[in-house]
Amino acid sequence: MPHVLLIEDDASVRDGMELVLRRHGYGVETAATGEQALALLDGERGARVELAVLDLMLPGMDGFEVCRRIRARSAVLPVIMLTARGDDQDIVTGLEAGADDYVVKPVTAPVLEARIRAALRRAEPSGPVRGAGADLAGLVIDRAGLTVTKHGTPVPLPPTELRLLLELSAAPGRVLSREQLLESVWDHTFLGDSRLVDAAVGRLRAKLEDVPAKPRYVQTVRGFGYRFGPL
Repeated sequence: MPHVLLIEDDASVRDGMELVLRRHGYGVETAATGEQALALLDGERGARVELAVLDLMLPGMDGFEVCRRIRARSAVLPVIMLTARGDDQDIVTGLEAGADDYVVKPVTAPVLEARIRAALRRAEPSGPVRGAGADLAGLVIDRAGLTVTKHGTPVPLPPTELRLLLELSAAPGRVLSREQLLESVWDHTFLGDSRLVDAAVGRLRAKLEDVPAKPRYVQTVRGFGYRFGPL
């Protein structure tokens, strides 16, 4: 049974979402503040949490900082952020902080559950991995072992960023549109948002590139999407 940490300060919203998730077969831990959530993750109960659903507007430590601290603790724990507004800057800031996906409140139960299922699938260590491994300019991608190293140093990547890299590097030089990446990496066949792709590419470049502003590996093809180099 997948275990979800729900971080939401509004008791009525938190209780309603907890009820929905439990009805769908999830185990649920709850926290009303970021501080409570981080303490829970650091304790015994944190070991069983497989995904966090995080409200951005929290009292005290806001959701952006909570997301950064979760990412500092774990590169692999999926984080879905909740925002009360479709505010572009809030969404971009949350994604840059390390969130894997987002939903705008009020969110319906089917949408939330679908996003959680997709995030958990991305976090699974197994699954189809196309193409051979790559060893390009010091970057080694082991597609069988699902590991990445650069000049011999391991590069830990969250599941979303790893799957994005695997998808792009499956055929170096091939251009993939944002829509193709949303479907293949995020499993978004509806409510797709290119900001998810752009933010994940930015995080990936920050970890892989010597100069992120002048990428060698993950390159932008203006008007089309992204391709994997170096070219």
